[in-house]
Amino acid sequence: MPRAVLRLHIVPLLACAALGAAVALAAPSTHTKSDKGIAYRWVDEQGVVHYGDHIPPQYATQDRAILNAQGVEVGHLDAQKSPEQQAADAHARAELMKQKQHDAFLVTTYTSVKDIEALRDARLEQLKGQRTAAEQYVETLRTRLAGLQTRAQLFTPYSSRPAAPRMPDDLAENLVRTVNEMHVQSNQLAVKNHEESELRAQFQTDIERYRELHTIHSQ
Repeated sequence: MPRAVLRLHIVPLLACAALGAAVALAAPSTHTKSDKGIAYRWVDEQGVVHYGDHIPPQYATQDRAILNAQGVEVGHLDAQKSPEQQAADAHARAELMKQKQHDAFLVTTYTSVKDIEALRDARLEQLKGQRTAAEQYVETLRTRLAGLQTRAQLFTPYSSRPAAPRMPDDLAENLVRTVNEMHVQSNQLAVKNHEESELRAQFQTDIERYRELHTIHSQ
């Protein structure tokens, strides 16, 4: 056979051999976990450690480890959580996301602690104006109530005179309305005082967190 013809026969043979090797390497493995010697480790209710190639159903929701053929842990399956635990985890994730969003707000909104203090003082001044107006209104109501009570002394059941006339309906209504309004405004004053305390605390927390974030970023 001529040398040139022999070369043409050898090249296809080599190509077929290389293709067969590539196909063998690319073929997916048909071994299962048990074929590879993978097992599980779990603990029963008495604290006894067990090993096996499958987990009994009553322990399938508990913490368990995945082991290779050498007994080395290569994976871990967490215990199934109760609805309460899942709710607590969801709440924790929401709080973490809220904190991250607030951190981003702090570092992008303010250029210095003085900016935060300036906004705090402006908000406090606004609350002070609202509280002053409420206090003045309460004082007006107190003066009005005193006048109504003085008039009520002329009528039963407040007058000591045996022949005192019955209190007019409009006077009684004004007394009740004024007393109720005083209670409402007094509660509003208490709310304003609480808002001021919360506002101071929140801004102080923001100042401390702002300083902490800038310390972290500067490192």
